[in-house]
Amino acid sequence: MIARHYEFWPKRIGRSLSVPKTSIYDNLEVSARRYPDKTAIHYYGGSVTYRRFQEEVEGMAGFMQSKLGVVTGDRILLYMQNSPQYIIAYYAILRANAVVVPMNPMNVTTELEFYIKDCEAKVAFVGQELYDRIAPLQKVTSLQHVIIAVYSDYVSSEFDFEVPPEVSSPRQVFENAKIIDWQDIISSGMKPGPLTVTDRDMAVLSFTSGTTGTPKGCIHTHGTVNSNTVGASAWFTMTANAISLTTLPLFHVTGMQHSMNAPVFVGGTIVLLMRWNRDLAASLVERYGCTHWINIATMVIDFLANPKLTDYTLDTLTAVGGGGAPLPEAVGEKLFQLLGVRYAEGYGMSETISQTHFNPPDRPKLQCIGIPSFDVDARIIDADTLQELGPGEQGELVVNGPQVMTGYWNRPEETETAFITLSGKQFLRTGDISVFDEEGYFFIIDRIKRMINAAGFKVWPTEVESKLFNHPSIKQACVIGVPDAKRGETVKAFVILHEPERGKVTEEEIIEWAKGVMSAYKYPRIVQFVDSLPMSATGKLLWRQLQEEERERARI
Repeated sequence: MIARHYEFWPKRIGRSLSVPKTSIYDNLEVSARRYPDKTAIHYYGGSVTYRRFQEEVEGMAGFMQSKLGVVTGDRILLYMQNSPQYIIAYYAILRANAVVVPMNPMNVTTELEFYIKDCEAKVAFVGQELYDRIAPLQKVTSLQHVIIAVYSDYVSSEFDFEVPPEVSSPRQVFENAKIIDWQDIISSGMKPGPLTVTDRDMAVLSFTSGTTGTPKGCIHTHGTVNSNTVGASAWFTMTANAISLTTLPLFHVTGMQHSMNAPVFVGGTIVLLMRWNRDLAASLVERYGCTHWINIATMVIDFLANPKLTDYTLDTLTAVGGGGAPLPEAVGEKLFQLLGVRYAEGYGMSETISQTHFNPPDRPKLQCIGIPSFDVDARIIDADTLQELGPGEQGELVVNGPQVMTGYWNRPEETETAFITLSGKQFLRTGDISVFDEEGYFFIIDRIKRMINAAGFKVWPTEVESKLFNHPSIKQACVIGVPDAKRGETVKAFVILHEPERGKVTEEEIIEWAKGVMSAYKYPRIVQFVDSLPMSATGKLLWRQLQEEERERARI
């Protein structure tokens, strides 16, 4: 086990963490008992206290058990955008001793059909704007009941900032007897039966993104989820006075854990946005005094590119960090210069319900995923021989820890291949190429399958992207390998320029600049200016989509 990182472990925090043996719902029950009149959620001018939060959770859980026949272990689909109803439904499902199956709100009907059939869901919580996508599946899948949420029920008409149209939309009328209105359930006043689940029972079935094949459901217990819930709050010194700016989608494990479950665990306040808006984010930090903001790199880049940023008072932010993709060093330095806050990157997967690695808040390194989290044993191995490697040697990252899933849903063979045994312990194979330095800090080089083989040289796209971000004209970049008759593959960069720079710099000039800051085999031979890049709902660059499009063009 690598231990050299303990020299840089955050002060005042123990190296090990005691994880509650209780359920995730118990976290809400405790916070509601301690802080009943405290605001749990701010949402476009509306607010929900902890007392109301728990009461609505109890009513929803009672209805599911009494009227819909939900029993322990049932998988319940959660197909909504960020909203108070999402958070309430999440905890209601757990209170009913059932399992949360979070869905990406960008999923379309054919994708939803796969998920419903795979987990055999009978009940779904659905935002009204998404109902048309799921409606046909009530006839061809196990789905029997759909609970419809109207986001405008929880907003204030006096809110003085821009509101997304989905949030302000009035209630729609649907002609379907199997649809149940959220408000009808809340007003019914039903009570649930006993809470019977323990830390060993399944709580969340989080599906992988499918970027490496068919999506797989990651089985997480109340214990695995709580390990990272408690770990996130401890690492970022989150207390009941914490006010979390929540801009990440809650269906994704990072938003779920850092921006929802951790604040609820400590009795903090969630300032919730349905979708990213840099002006609104800055305004809400100023209005509510937000202290914590966990995000992804693309949000930070856009936030700092706001020419009006200095007009806001943002000095309450004391913890800013995230994951998903490395934050370019130039961007991290700009954040520090403007806000006085060091960006703390982390790393995790659906299989680990968010973090396995954190950067120490007092000693972070940019372009670095940090050090292993509480009770995590992380190692680098040769992907072929499984031999353990040392400092500076690139190999596959494998992890053992309390947050690792118990397996893939109904996929025993894939579960078996996902794990290996080292030193008598079971390790999850992440599929990420990584390296650790002499101080025990880990760095992700890339996904195993994303490597570009240019004339026999290995090129890691994230390294090239990081270099490109140092060019003053570049706002965002995505690097892929494209077919090349002579080199096998060559490096291509899709680039978004800052608005004032458009028309002033050419693609050829970017290539010439890159020659001066990268090795000859690394610099992009091709640069294409674009207005946008394909993104997942969690803000990750969909590099594979661009790569497949380029390969298709090469075949024509």
